[in-house]
Amino acid sequence: MIAAPLLLLLAAATAAVGTLGGLGGAVILVPALVVFGVEPSLAAPLGLLSVAAGALAAAPAQLRLGQVHHRLGVTLEIAASAGAVVAAIASDRVGADALRLVLAGTAALGAVAGFARKGVRNLPQAAFAGEIAGEWPGTLGGAYLGPGGVVPYRARRLVPGLGAMVVAGVVAGLSGVGGGFIKTPAMSEIMHVPVKVAAATSTFTVSITSATALLVFAGQGRIEMRDGAVVVLGGLLGGVVGARLQEVLPPSTVRRALAMVLAVVAVVLVVGR
Repeated sequence: MIAAPLLLLLAAATAAVGTLGGLGGAVILVPALVVFGVEPSLAAPLGLLSVAAGALAAAPAQLRLGQVHHRLGVTLEIAASAGAVVAAIASDRVGADALRLVLAGTAALGAVAGFARKGVRNLPQAAFAGEIAGEWPGTLGGAYLGPGGVVPYRARRLVPGLGAMVVAGVVAGLSGVGGGFIKTPAMSEIMHVPVKVAAATSTFTVSITSATALLVFAGQGRIEMRDGAVVVLGGLLGGVVGARLQEVLPPSTVRRALAMVLAVVAVVLVVGR
């Protein structure tokens, strides 16, 4: 059993990084717990608890800046949650090596996409200076308050985006990593959603995916209450820090940070085989 102070530190640090990039800190926390000797079947639900707590803590700041698009998030989450339920039920039948390779490959693709694109796709527009930051009701578009002013945007390529969310849900249900490291790059690179909106909306949706999978894990008796309480506390602390960093950093920096974390995760997963 991992010591409570170390578990708290790991949960807080990974939640901060996860919230910053919309990854969900479990993509780092779960592999770290396994390295420290936690059984993968017990590390997965701890990862999902961390994701849910971090999302809850980050929500106030992200909502205030109009970065969360609820309609887009719920639309995509229907596909992700369906994949999460099916995968969580079948999670004890998938080999660890196969799952590790899938996770590594997906993380590597996200990193390549983040490093490949230069500049900022969505720029502030003077015509929207008086626009209230937030989603536009009844649409998959909106505006958020960026470093240079109000930035309008509209989500594109909904069908490919839904396909990516099914994959994210399956990964979350199998491994307990939340799926945010797939959701954020998918929204940003496939659907052309600004990276800060993608990260904040992903943080919102991974909490739903996590809750869905946790219901299955609870029924299987895989949630250890003491460690779970420590992870939730760490996730709450890290979520506040990550949301603050996301608020002050420019979009290009957030995207590069996201790509770097994904690249590190991919390498660790492959080397740790």
